[in-house]
Amino acid sequence: QCIVLLYILQCLELLYILQCIVLGPTDSIVAVAGDDIILPCYLKPNISAEDMTVDWLNLDFLDSRVFRYQNHRIIREDQILFYSGRTSLYEEELWRGNTSLKLTRVQGTDEGRYKCLIQSKSWYDDFTVQVLVKAVGSKPVVSIEGHREGGMGLLCESEGWHPEPELVWLDSKGVHLSAGLPETHRDLDGFYTVKRHVIVQETDTNLLVPNPVVNVCVLGELFDYATPLRMAFIVLCCLGAVTVIGLSLAVYLDVTLDPDTAHCKLILSDDGKQVRHGELDQVLSDNGKRFTNWSCVLGNVGFSGKFYYEVKVEGKTEWTLGVVIQSINRNERSRPIPYNGYWTVELKDGEYTAHADSPVTFTPREEPQKVGVFVDYEKRQVSFYNVEDRSHIYSFTDCSFTEKLYPFFNPGDSDSISLVVCPVDTWLR
Repeated sequence: QCIVLLYILQCLELLYILQCIVLGPTDSIVAVAGDDIILPCYLKPNISAEDMTVDWLNLDFLDSRVFRYQNHRIIREDQILFYSGRTSLYEEELWRGNTSLKLTRVQGTDEGRYKCLIQSKSWYDDFTVQVLVKAVGSKPVVSIEGHREGGMGLLCESEGWHPEPELVWLDSKGVHLSAGLPETHRDLDGFYTVKRHVIVQETDTNLLVPNPVVNVCVLGELFDYATPLRMAFIVLCCLGAVTVIGLSLAVYLDVTLDPDTAHCKLILSDDGKQVRHGELDQVLSDNGKRFTNWSCVLGNVGFSGKFYYEVKVEGKTEWTLGVVIQSINRNERSRPIPYNGYWTVELKDGEYTAHADSPVTFTPREEPQKVGVFVDYEKRQVSFYNVEDRSHIYSFTDCSFTEKLYPFFNPGDSDSISLVVCPVDTWLR
């Protein structure tokens, strides 16, 4: 009888295991170079994985082993070398089926498709997630190479980018100049250095040297100055005036808040550039455009194409910023996720969250005092930047846009400090 009972218990255990599946995030994970990230993976139902083998693999490598847990210990043999010392499981969570991988000090070579493979003696299942790595490189450095073919040879170079950027030379009207082929080098950590030569003729004045993701350098009217020494001085001076977020060929929005959309607890400044949360409900018209269940307000103009705006958040303990489609439901407090027409980032209770369909929490390198929001409608991307230190905060990729997008503001109710829409330096336009 004991043998029969034991056999029945083993069969029931096997049946239970065979009903398990391995789950993880449905969206790509966007990682900022240098930060730590979590690759979520877990068993459903939440049975213990302590007696199982847990493999994490990078499918873009022939020798794909990122991490292995087996026989109650970590197996370090055959691990891809550059993951050494940077990967770990939450071993105290294995008993409830949490097999998520922590990856520290993200670098460019970490981008790829990761598989979480869990197996026991009688069962296995896996899940694959895409990791995208973003790194904002150095400001472009422009050097003068001397006279070339009747003009002046210039070189622009920048390093530390991921993914590979495009470096172009433009004139003051935004027209591409004929330049040499871009030269690209990828270092051992997977970051890109780019440089490109151009010969500037005497008719090419008031040049721009942009990188399409960040940084714009104005060289000025080079040929108005007599000597190469004076020209070099102009270049160096202008490099000191590089912008924090210079997104070439974008429209820099002069955003004004739309009072017809503002929730009754929000207080807007007379010029429509500031908004804060008040204590009392205001008596406002029911115009069909107003948020009624969420303390939000929209910008006054919808947009498509490339556009960019900046908001001062200094001193605030709570805020939500981003863009939304015009047709979002303003009478219900629906989740602010892309599926519902929102692409937003939030600070609340000391924690930063990107409201993807599966929320992503993160820690910026430095606490942002001013946030830049950049939309590339055609490339289906919404990106957030810390304006002060020029760092990337978060990007939504592969977005589904079907309508014009409107700037979105929620000042939160935990402080009385205003969100302030800031002018973007006019020389960028």
